[in-house]
Amino acid sequence: MTMSPHKGASLPFQPRIRKGAFFDVSWKYGCRTYSVYNRTYISSTFSNPVDEYWKVANEVAIWPVMGERQVEIGGPDAADFVQYLTPRNMAKCAVGQCKYALITAADGGIVCDPIILRLAENRFWLSTSDCDLELWARAVAAHMPMQVTIRDAEVSVIQVQGPKSPRLMANLFGEGILDLKYYWLTPAPFQGHELYVSRTGWSGEFGYEIYLRNAAQGEALFEALMEAGRSCGVAPGAVNQARRIESGILSWGVDMTLAETPFEVGLGRLVELDDTPRFIGRDALERLRGEPPGRKLVGLTVEGGPLHANEEPWPLRHGGVAVGKLTSLARSPRLERNIAIGIVAVDAAQPGTVLDVTTWDGPRRATVCDLPFLPKRQQGDARALFANTAA
Repeated sequence: MTMSPHKGASLPFQPRIRKGAFFDVSWKYGCRTYSVYNRTYISSTFSNPVDEYWKVANEVAIWPVMGERQVEIGGPDAADFVQYLTPRNMAKCAVGQCKYALITAADGGIVCDPIILRLAENRFWLSTSDCDLELWARAVAAHMPMQVTIRDAEVSVIQVQGPKSPRLMANLFGEGILDLKYYWLTPAPFQGHELYVSRTGWSGEFGYEIYLRNAAQGEALFEALMEAGRSCGVAPGAVNQARRIESGILSWGVDMTLAETPFEVGLGRLVELDDTPRFIGRDALERLRGEPPGRKLVGLTVEGGPLHANEEPWPLRHGGVAVGKLTSLARSPRLERNIAIGIVAVDAAQPGTVLDVTTWDGPRRATVCDLPFLPKRQQGDARALFANTAA
């Protein structure tokens, strides 16, 4: 049977799927394409992917990501409990700091890859990828003699991404926001309520995430962001799939799952075995650290004209032998080629290795390359960008 993308397909809105604080205003601004992420609608395309790619690469885009749920862990033993979930050394995470982390299973597999935000000494938000992290944490807590509370924090997130994001944010929150460091967060006032802002994002570009706790302010915050960015060429839009693949940013459930270990997907740096006390999966990860991984996550370029994104992993072969899978694919407007991420046997992971991949329109050649395709631009100086993007 010939494969073909399911263009024009739709999913009905349902009461069991949450809408989040920005759903109605996203609809108002033209979003008609949504995905479901953590049992919540997440806005996708507002205009078209190419326009939205260049918006986030050259100016600034705002992206409502209501499905980026915050699992709140609090209580007297919250710090010890969060440490038990992750191989990152959370003793090195100060109040007001964020850490990209892995949550690992007993066999070393990746449960998910949240950003952990430390709001107070014993209060954390785990900004989770699309997985049942709250249920996982509750199950772990049920078997641990620790005093913790675990809940969905009922927060809706909106990302502000692109080189002009510092100017937009300063217009709305004042120039003090420009001093916020990469992977740090701060409270900020908005119309009589407090929200949080972090210097993080999923685009590979300079950007921020805003965490809204008062859902009734969803439309007001969206409109305020649009007004603050008017002089910066702001537009609503999703952080483009091509841009995150270019940057080598992985998507849990796609590029890594419970079946992969941190060492196979290039995230061994997040396993801090030498400094970190007991955590789930420590024994397995200590053993795996000493063994060469049999698979490796790689970049791929796929020859030929534009391809629609894959809907499931595509098999990769070398000399007719199955060696792995292509996990994510997009057409890069900047590189003008099909780019992808895949996981392959180490013998097929050398840059320049030519593989065969089965695509929508038949077999094509895929060439292994290093990641990222283009560098991330997240760690620049906010005040310098602010000065360079004067209206």
